[in-house]
Amino acid sequence: MTITSATLHDQAKAASTASRRLATAPAEVKNAALIAIAEAIESNRQSILRANEQDLEAAKCNDIPFKLLERMTLNNSRVKDMADAARTIAALDDPIGEVLDSRDRPNGLHIEKVRVPLGVIGVIYESRPNVTIDIAILCIKSGNGVVLRGGKECILTNTVLAGIVKEAIESAGIPRDVVQFVESTDRALVKEMLEMDDVIDLMIPRGSAELVNFVGEHARMPAITGGVGVCHTYVDAQANLDDALAIVVNAKVQRPTVCNALDTVLIHQGVAREFLPSLAAEFGIHEVELRADTRAMSVLDALADGTKVVPAQEDDFGTEFLALIASVKIVDSIGDAMDHIAEYGSKHSEAIISENAEAIERFLNEVDAAVVFANTSTYFNDGAQFGLGAEVAISTNKLHARGPMGLKEITTYKWKVRGAGQIRQ
Repeated sequence: MTITSATLHDQAKAASTASRRLATAPAEVKNAALIAIAEAIESNRQSILRANEQDLEAAKCNDIPFKLLERMTLNNSRVKDMADAARTIAALDDPIGEVLDSRDRPNGLHIEKVRVPLGVIGVIYESRPNVTIDIAILCIKSGNGVVLRGGKECILTNTVLAGIVKEAIESAGIPRDVVQFVESTDRALVKEMLEMDDVIDLMIPRGSAELVNFVGEHARMPAITGGVGVCHTYVDAQANLDDALAIVVNAKVQRPTVCNALDTVLIHQGVAREFLPSLAAEFGIHEVELRADTRAMSVLDALADGTKVVPAQEDDFGTEFLALIASVKIVDSIGDAMDHIAEYGSKHSEAIISENAEAIERFLNEVDAAVVFANTSTYFNDGAQFGLGAEVAISTNKLHARGPMGLKEITTYKWKVRGAGQIRQ
C-alpha cells in the first residue's frame, strides 16, 4: 500500500475526529468493543499465526537478530494472552469522568477537576505484535484515538491484527477510524508522523535506544522518550542466598529480550565467594554468558570448564544486553552498589535482595528509578503484573508518567466550573 505524507496526515486527522466521539462513549460500549476484540482474536487465531509465520520467514532470510525474532514470534499462548488482555482491560474501572478534586468557592462557584482522554496517541514500535493489541485496547478504554506504526519485521502480522481490531470495534458501535494503522514500512513516514502535532497529542516510541532517541530529537509533540532498561540486582551481605539465586536467574533468563530483564548483578563482597560459584553454575545451565569484573574473576577462576565466564569490559556495565548475557561486579557496600546504579542505570528497574530492613528501605528510598524492587524479580515491571491490564509503555521519564503506563497514565484532566451568574470584580 502506498502511503504519502498527506495520506498519513489524513489518517491521524480521522483518528482525531473519531476520538471526539469515543471520548464521551459510555463505559459499557467501550467494554463491549474490547470483548469483541478478544473474541475476534480467538476466532482469527489461525490467520494471525499464518501471517506471523510469513513475517518470521522473511525476517530469518534477512538475518534479523535473535532478540528481535524472539520478540516478534507468536504462538497459541501469546495469541491467547492478547485476547485475555482485552478482557482484563474491559473489567477495569473506566477512568474517564473520574472527579479528581471538587471544591465550592466562597463566591458560590462549584469547581471540579475531571479526568478526560488525552486525544490521539501516536505509537512507533518495533518487532512485538502484541503491542498492536495492548495499545489499541488501552486507548479505546481510555477514550483516545491511536495511530500505530509498527516495524517492517511484523508488517503482515500487525496489519492482520489492526484489521481485526477495526472490524471488532465497529461491530460494537465505536468508529473504526479511532484506530489507525500505517500499512507502510517507509521510514521517511516516521519523521513525518513526528511533525503532526496538530493531530497527535502524545508520541510513544517502543523499541531500541536509537528509535527512542530519534523520537526525542524530532517529535514536535510531547513524547515518552525513556524506557530503555539497564536493570541491576544487588545481592546484599544479609541476603537469603537461595532466594537471591532464584530471583537473579528469573530476572535474567525468563525472557531475556525484554526491557525489564536483568543486565548486571552487584554482589556484596561478604557473600561473593559463597554466591558467585552457585550463580555461575546456574547461569551455565541456562547458557548465560557471565562477564565478570576483576574481583569476580578471581573468585570464579577455579570454576570447571564449560561455564561461560569472561572478563568484563568497561562497556559491559551500562549496557542493555537483551540476550543471555549478564555482567557481574563485587561491591564493598550498599552505598557502592547504589553509586554504581546511579552511574550506569537507566532509571528503569532496580532490585535489592536482603533480609536487613534498614538496607531495604534505604535502597527503595534512595535509588532513582521508575520501579524499585525488594526481594523479587525485575521481570515484574509490567502493566499486567501491576494490575493495570497492560501498558502502552514502561516510562523512565519523570513527566508526565513513570513506570508501566496503563489507563490513567494516558489521560489528562480538565476543570469544570459551574456558576450562577457570578462575574469577577
